Amino acid sequence: MLVFAASDKGGTGRSVTSANLAYHRALDGDDVCFLDFDFGSPTAAAVFDVPDAFSEAEGHGLHTYLRGGVGEPSRVDVWSRTEHPDLRDRFGPVGRLVLIPGDRTGGEFVTDEENLHRCVDLVLRLQREFDVIVVDLSAGRSYAMELVLAATSPRGGLGGLRHRWLVYHRWTRQHVRAAAELVHGRQGLAAAGTAMGHGSDTLTGSIRFVRAAVPDLDAPMWSQVSPAQYAWMRQCDRSLEELAAACGVGRSRMLASIPLEPVLQWQERLITDEDVHDRRIATVETWQAMAHLARKVTDDRCWEPS
Repeated sequence: MLVFAASDKGGTGRSVTSANLAYHRALDGDDVCFLDFDFGSPTAAAVFDVPDAFSEAEGHGLHTYLRGGVGEPSRVDVWSRTEHPDLRDRFGPVGRLVLIPGDRTGGEFVTDEENLHRCVDLVLRLQREFDVIVVDLSAGRSYAMELVLAATSPRGGLGGLRHRWLVYHRWTRQHVRAAAELVHGRQGLAAAGTAMGHGSDTLTGSIRFVRAAVPDLDAPMWSQVSPAQYAWMRQCDRSLEELAAACGVGRSRMLASIPLEPVLQWQERLITDEDVHDRRIATVETWQAMAHLARKVTDDRCWEPS
């Protein structure tokens, strides 16, 4: 299964939520590979707490590989290389969790046929090793998105692989509109994919939205606000639901809603079971939402036409 993580804007929680998705799938026993295709700002190594991967990938990361500079990109075994103590001291059987990082100073670059062939070749080899491949893309209609749209088209070489798209946005008017434009706009994901040969219904059916940093107004933390402020927040939430539905990113197209999480506001990292139950610094709702997202991404019932 190929899972593409996209967003129109930066700061949507795309990379950190996708990394947590990969982490939960590995905890459940799947072999998981995380490809950092965020060409403009590859930061997955920081989320997985593998700081050495930044220097190790320079000249050997995905940027260099796609440009033909190396025959194989750098690989990082997260379980053995991470500096996060909770990840190093796992108990019980887990699946593999491998990061293929981008070159930190690689930057965006125009992709061509040679890049496309290298991308297809890499993914075909990885899909023989891994159950789930998560591909974190640059924000917006980026060269990374163009590359994977071409690769998964009927003519691209990966068209036969099952793949799904997660489009992330924060729970604000600007982000809801931006996510809708990224998918449904004149130059959006659906139009670009159709122009490349994707079936329109098939492509749109493979896209779901993930809301990030969503306040749970029934949570205790909001009980301290004034009645007027609480009523205003309720009205904002209702207005956002109406806007999302009108823009085609409403609940029928939503795969998951990730709560506003203090830990993720301060540190973009993996949320572990120990953070929830031992240290009590993260909320159980966030842990459960991440786990549900990880399961839903391959649950065909969550991808049936609405």
